[in-house]
Order: sequence, then structure tokens, then C-alpha cells
Amino acid sequence: MSERIPAARWSSEPMRRRLRRRHLVERRFRRLGLAAVGVALLALVTLLGSIVGNGWSAFVRTRIALEVFFDPALIGSLAEVPPAQREARASEVDWAALVRAALSRQFPDVSGRRDLRALVGLVSVGVRSELRSFVLADPALVGRTETLWVPAASDVDALVKGQLPRDAEAEGARLSAQELGWIAALEERGRLTRSFDWSFLTSGDSREAELAGVGGAIAGSLFILLVTLAVAFPLGVAAAVYLEEFAPHNRWTDLIEVNINNLAAVPSIVFGLLGLAVFLNAMALPRSAPIVGGLTLALMTLPTIIITGRSAIQAVPPSIREAARGLGASPLQVVGHHVLPLGLPGILTGTIIGMARALGETAPLLMIGMVAFVVDVPRGFADAATALPVQIYLWADTPERGFVEKVSGAIMVLLAFLILMNGTAIWLRQKFERRW
Repeated sequence: MSERIPAARWSSEPMRRRLRRRHLVERRFRRLGLAAVGVALLALVTLLGSIVGNGWSAFVRTRIALEVFFDPALIGSLAEVPPAQREARASEVDWAALVRAALSRQFPDVSGRRDLRALVGLVSVGVRSELRSFVLADPALVGRTETLWVPAASDVDALVKGQLPRDAEAEGARLSAQELGWIAALEERGRLTRSFDWSFLTSGDSREAELAGVGGAIAGSLFILLVTLAVAFPLGVAAAVYLEEFAPHNRWTDLIEVNINNLAAVPSIVFGLLGLAVFLNAMALPRSAPIVGGLTLALMTLPTIIITGRSAIQAVPPSIREAARGLGASPLQVVGHHVLPLGLPGILTGTIIGMARALGETAPLLMIGMVAFVVDVPRGFADAATALPVQIYLWADTPERGFVEKVSGAIMVLLAFLILMNGTAIWLRQKFERRW
């Protein structure tokens, strides 16, 4: 037995000094911990503030009202053209002439080819496609005058949002004094407004910043995640159940477990090389397709699901298994009726965390060619597509000023997806978790 320290020694001066030093060290450690938490929170707030501060304007679009006369002399009578030939006929129309005529009516004093080109530059080049779509959808517009709110050019949009100076002589100005005067006139007449830009969430990529959206990247990410979940979840759960409940404990299973743990730490770009070699070169699957991206990310996510699934199964008390066997249940019934339902919260949580990691991966998708410029929103698993992280990478590499807000806006959308997925994981754990 240890010798009991007399009470007098606790009240001695050397002991009091030791206690003071110990308490001082504890207080210092506590302050360092609080300081570390404070620095982390400050960095998080700074990061989120920077992203939101630069990205909120991506969800707002500046529009200009135009009185467009759909001149039959330019368009012709599309109503009399068979529907199958309207697309070809519409491609021959000079839609830019309609835009020039509409702006010239608002600014009749503007003359000269150079000034007219600058005036037309106030609106986006995508207006031509919009006019074409309107007429193809309703050929009865030919011969009528309609008031249309069309997207403004990127520089006009940045000026209205306060990102560019309103002085033509100021540093960083991109618009001339004449163009600034036209914009001021449009504002005075109530023909220039800002509104929420739904097209940013629904449209595909574009080389024009004011027309670019994340709709194609969102659809591509969803298709990729569906393929990843359909492949990785059943294989991962089955492997976890087998290794934990049925596999014999020998050198081979030990080797498999070591390799699974090592695969969970392999850099993601290695899985991209594997997907390139297997799915594109060997199996000749379509390049830049969500099915290839999903299969590649499934290989990357599989070790995480297996490890978390085994941990969840190990957490089920052995008494549950013993009670089930005592009642005559077969090994498969023990797993299917008792172990898996009780380990489901941990399995689902690990799966969602693995899917969230897959959602934010860029390197594997770059290796399999999902870095292509994709304008159309994908409608299937074999269509050419991109993903949110890759779209952010592409826009970040673009020097145009208008894409700066698009990058931050796309990051906000990606963070919203990640927060939703992690919140779902927390909710599933709380809903299905049982305490013993």
C-alpha cells in the first residue's frame, strides 16, 4: 500500500507552490484552447463572409426593357413554315437587327456604326437566342411589338451592382462616358432593373458571364451521386457484413482489412487514373458521362463505407446476437433481423459522409475528362456533363471579371449541398439510434 501523505505536507509552502504551478499550467492550457477555437471561428467567419460577400450578386441579374418589333421583313412568316423546318429557317434570321432596331428607337440620336455597336453592347449577346426561342415557341409574334426584359451585358450588370465605378476616368472603369450616359437614361426611364436570377440555378455553362449558370453542374452532380450510391452502398454494406460476421479470421482476411484501410487513405487522383484505365480505356464507356464519374467515385467511397459499416456493426452488443441465436435464428437471420437494423444509423451516417466527400472531389473527375465545356443540362447518365467542383475550377481559371461572382455563387451552392447532406446524416442518426 502507498504511504499516506500527512495533511501537514499539503499545507506546506513547497506543496502550495506546486499546486499554484499546476493550476497556472491548467489555466494556460485552457486559454490556449479557447484561443485556438476563437482563431478557427474567426477563420470560418472570414471565409464564409468572403464567399457570401462575393457570391450573393451571382443570384441577381440586371435586365433591360426593350420594345421589340418582330419585323416580318426580317423574320418572314414562320407560321406558314412546317414545324420541322422552322429551326432551320430561324437560324437564317438576323436577330441582332431586331435588337439594334429596338435600342435605336429608345436612343434615336445615336448614329454611326461605332456608336450603334457600343449601344448594342449594353445587352447580352444571349438576347438573340432568347428572341429566337420566343418566336419559335409562338410564331404569332411576327408582326407584333412586345416589351421584353432581356439580360444586360456583364459590365452593365457589374456597374449596377456597384462592382465598377460610375466615373469613366476612375481606375478600373470599363465603360465609356457615353455608355454611362445611356445606362443612366435607362435607369431614369425605369427600363433597367434587378431581379432574382433563377437561370443561374437552371441553365448550363456559357462563355458569357451574365448567361453562365450551375444548372448543368447541379444535374451532373446529382447523376454522379446516384450512380455512386447505387454502386458503393450495397457493395460496401455487404463487404462490411461479411468481414465482420462471416469471414474467418486468418491471414487473408487480415490482408484484406489492411488493404481496405490503406485504400481509404489513397489520394483521390489515383482513383481517377484507375477510372481512366478501366472505365474509359478498357470498357470504352462515354467520356465526360455521369456514369463514368459515378463509378470512379464509387471506387473511392467504397473503403469509407466498409470501414464505417464495420464500426457500426461492431457497436451492436454481442448479447443481441446471442439472444437471437438462443431463440433459434440462423446466422443470416441474426444479421438481417437484428444486427443490420441496429447498426443502420452508423452505416447511413458513414455512407452520407462518404457521399459528401465524393461530392466535393475534383481530381478524379478531371482525370476522366469531366472538365469539358458543357452548355446543355444533362438529361441522362450517358450525356456529357460536369460537376459542381469542376465547374468552380473552370470558372476560377477564367480571367473575366463577371466570373468572380459566379465562382463564389457556385461555392455557395456546393456548401448548401454539403450542409444538407451532413444535416441529413445527423437527423438519420438521431432518428434511428438506440441506446442500451
